[in-house]
Amino acid sequence: MFTGIIEHSGTIESLSIHDDGGRVTIHAPSVASSLAVSNSIAVNGCCLTVVTLDNERFSADLSGETVRKTSFGAGSQGLEVGTRVNLEQPLTAGKEFGGHFVLGHVDGVGHVTNVESEGENWRYGVTVPKEFARYIVPKGSITIDGISLTIARSHDRIVEIAVIPFTYEHTNIRDRKPGDTVNLEGDILGKYIERHLEARNSAVESQSMLTVARLREEGF
Repeated sequence: MFTGIIEHSGTIESLSIHDDGGRVTIHAPSVASSLAVSNSIAVNGCCLTVVTLDNERFSADLSGETVRKTSFGAGSQGLEVGTRVNLEQPLTAGKEFGGHFVLGHVDGVGHVTNVESEGENWRYGVTVPKEFARYIVPKGSITIDGISLTIARSHDRIVEIAVIPFTYEHTNIRDRKPGDTVNLEGDILGKYIERHLEARNSAVESQSMLTVARLREEGF
């Protein structure tokens, strides 16, 4: 589990993508020394497992599902050699919980529409897929490339974020340009509520059908 508070960044040194997966190597001197093989780490919001360590870099394998669902498989609009990536280690007991519950399980990708300065702050816009839009709540949380962000407003499946200078300078938002592919994860609390309501509605519908069938059997 992660919080979406980015404390480290790295640069992709190599990226090999195949139909059924791939491997990425990231140069990350600020965090590599604290990692170990088999550790989890979030790379642009995607939870990966460290498989090798070499001085100031680490490598992770990518499953076919990861390639299909994330910006790792987006070609020139996504992650490639030389791209700066956001890195976060898993939450540990006793550590301050700053952002929101982030699992590192990417729901899909969106595309940057704009990154514009507004005084000292920045307005960051991202289009989201139709099936993801139901998780958008004004002033609610969203994870974009692993960053815990608060939704300022949304319209026509475009999510807009008010980005403070610190976040802009300490994440790869400063590298973003229109058309770039970004990883999206909806708020897990909203997903649980959705699933609970679906199960409850399904149970009510099933009970109603049983009641109707029983009444018909009894001649009503």
